[in-house]
Amino acid sequence: MELRQLRHFVAVAEDRHFTRAAERLLVSQSGLSASVRALERELQTPLFVRTTRRVTLTEAGRALLGEARRVLAQVRAAHEAVAAVQGVLRGTLSLGTEQCIAGVHVAGLLATFRRRHPDVEIRLRQAGSGELAEEVAAGRLDLAFAYRTQADTDQLCSASLAAEPMTVLCHPGHRLAAGGAVLAPGDLADEVFVDFHPDWGPRRITDAAFAAAGVRRGVALEVNDVHGLLDLIDEDLGIAVVPRHFRHKRASLASLPLKDGAGTLYETIALSPPPPATSPAARALLALLGTGSG
Repeated sequence: MELRQLRHFVAVAEDRHFTRAAERLLVSQSGLSASVRALERELQTPLFVRTTRRVTLTEAGRALLGEARRVLAQVRAAHEAVAAVQGVLRGTLSLGTEQCIAGVHVAGLLATFRRRHPDVEIRLRQAGSGELAEEVAAGRLDLAFAYRTQADTDQLCSASLAAEPMTVLCHPGHRLAAGGAVLAPGDLADEVFVDFHPDWGPRRITDAAFAAAGVRRGVALEVNDVHGLLDLIDEDLGIAVVPRHFRHKRASLASLPLKDGAGTLYETIALSPPPPATSPAARALLALLGTGSG
């Protein structure tokens, strides 16, 4: 089994298409197909189901995909580690983050990183915290900024970035704004909610807090971006429970505290593999977190 074959297999698995994978890898389609067939012969099992319209993984292919990604990530980390010893940081930094994460200014941090390490290619993607944790554990991301969803494991390590209470945001003309009281989940039982996808950190913590209080909550308006959420609240179409720092992004909205002990402390973290598997680029970015992102 060759690394080239694993790279070809992973590319086809990700693109679900031999032609697109070949174009991305800058190889001929016939060469790519031959490489995958050779891997299937060695493993004595089909890795893909091929039709005229699509390519899908077999059960054996799904089993191989995670391991292949881990192997390729370790090989990449080994190359980058040798380069770092030689005094040059190069390669790729694959970073994942939730939107508007507390405790780190992602754009500023990456700008500082690029100035210091211009030979490193930066790749950034946004996703929910659960997906980000899976991506780091699988070796598809070097580092992620996310909401804490679990304790450290043998595949994931975390460093706290910030912790803050959740707050209720509503239109200034909403009945809740007039009261100005500290709220409990039970006070919001009949409200229309705006919220994020269920995998996002703010949604996870709000769902858990309401479930713990025995309060049923329906999300009528689900969005995938912070500004969309704030726009809906600004038009008085619903309320939201969000991390406190969201309040500063829309000063026109009313902000009301949630009662202490409601399970609403929002902690954001930097997620990375265990130290031996952390890439030099990821270690360099983590080091910048302690020096600021200016």
